[in-house]
Amino acid sequence: MYSHEFERIGKRLFAEHLVGGNFGNMSVRTGDGFFIKRTGTCLDIATEPVFVPFSGAAPKEASSEYRVHLAVYNTTNHAAIVHAHPPYAVAASLVMNEIIPKDSEGEMLCPCIPVVTGAPGTQEVADNVSRALLTSKLVIARGHGTFTGGATLNEAYVLTSLAEHSCRILALKKYFL
Repeated sequence: MYSHEFERIGKRLFAEHLVGGNFGNMSVRTGDGFFIKRTGTCLDIATEPVFVPFSGAAPKEASSEYRVHLAVYNTTNHAAIVHAHPPYAVAASLVMNEIIPKDSEGEMLCPCIPVVTGAPGTQEVADNVSRALLTSKLVIARGHGTFTGGATLNEAYVLTSLAEHSCRILALKKYFL
């Protein structure tokens, strides 16, 4: 159902080096659950996403980060989520508790990027990410990657790209000082 849209966004994430291998995932809310990337599959190849119901057990084929997506959908109004591993954003999250972009687009669209803790795939990271996405469309799980929420997958992708761009600018700024 959403395989072509997942593939389109996945190809953009790969083209910008925001994910590697079979890392990252995305989902779209629908009715009484959401569709999410299958575990172990690459984002840039069309595969049928897995349906995860809001109540009941998640299928074993669902991405290992399904808990985060479930918590975000249960807590916020976001209709789509993209999770990626942008290297500059991940690196910045290792040394900062929040990231304050200095570029004009970052200042305008995400003036403060929260950094939260929690191991990948755990309920702790799910709770922390969902809490942060109540007031933001973008959060970074320390040392792990970005989670962005939006009305569409494209909006969530744009915020993912913006986070990496803003973190690159911060790194270059430090280099030139």
